[in-house]
Amino acid sequence: MSVNREDVLKVLSGLVMPDGRSIVEADIVRALTVEGDRVRFLLEVDPKDGPRMEPLRVAAETAVSKIPGVASVNALLTAHSTAPKAPPAPPNLKFGGHAKPAPDNQKIAGIDRILAIASGKGGVGKSTVSSNLAVALARQGRRVGLLDADIHGPSQPRMMGVSQRPASPDGKTIIPLKAHGVTIMSIGLMLKADEAVIWRGPMLMGALQQMLEQVQWGELDVLIVDLPPGTGDVQLTLSQKSEVTGAIIVSTPQDVALLDARKALNMFEKTKTPVVGLIENMSHYICPTCGTEAHIFGHGGAKAEAERHNLPFLGEIPLELDIRLAGDSGTPIAATDSPHAEAYRKIAARLIADGLA
Repeated sequence: MSVNREDVLKVLSGLVMPDGRSIVEADIVRALTVEGDRVRFLLEVDPKDGPRMEPLRVAAETAVSKIPGVASVNALLTAHSTAPKAPPAPPNLKFGGHAKPAPDNQKIAGIDRILAIASGKGGVGKSTVSSNLAVALARQGRRVGLLDADIHGPSQPRMMGVSQRPASPDGKTIIPLKAHGVTIMSIGLMLKADEAVIWRGPMLMGALQQMLEQVQWGELDVLIVDLPPGTGDVQLTLSQKSEVTGAIIVSTPQDVALLDARKALNMFEKTKTPVVGLIENMSHYICPTCGTEAHIFGHGGAKAEAERHNLPFLGEIPLELDIRLAGDSGTPIAATDSPHAEAYRKIAARLIADGLA
């Protein structure tokens, strides 16, 4: 008499587990094979249940051996791990590379406005202004993105308190991170903490293009772009290839910073990018002991420069220890109710009122 799978499963259905289900109903019968008069199968159980399931294995083997035509039965217990499976390896997202051909003044899908935060030289606090301005706009109800385009010296991950590598579901699109109500992307999130970016111009332009076009920014009222200092490839690429609403120049009051700020103004003029205002950072210092106002780097230089070029002067940011400490800690001062955040709140409110953010 021949034996078939249905006969075996029918018999096994009569064996009940401690929870009241049959072993067939509980779906622990695995690798059932019937070869002539020989039957083999596995009972796959949780590792912690292995010892107490041995009598059930013996009972299953005995019950199947009584089926007419069965000459031998081999039933084994096997255990599967209940630990969660490791997530699949992320697709191989290549970052950098030469920019692909694209039309000039291209609008980025989902982004209403782009504000470029620029400076003629480094060290004037442009990145601090960028992060705080982004957070201040978000706290006033705007949908804000922050793109750290300072490829060689990305600082926004530290200032915004993010470090996780952005996900890429398909090796092409990039899922940005969020912090303090702001959607953020930085080349610094794609590299090891101390890894230097040693790229020439074409690679820089390719990376900027990726961060603009491959990142799933979603629907944004404004994208704040923290540019590198100077007037190089990244500034030119952004100005020429993207539809930039306007640029904001950040400078300290001192003469040497203003000399370089004029170069940034000249660059945006040549690329036909509107400059929507100047901000004077480190404008003054209030002594915490006596309350005296000191002008360590001078005072009023950026405001005078704005007036000279008939441009809006957006405001003064004081030189405050708390602003620096907040940025180093990953919580921009604008994300708090500190009185030192007021200058950023006022500039954000003005940008919204002027329809720029």
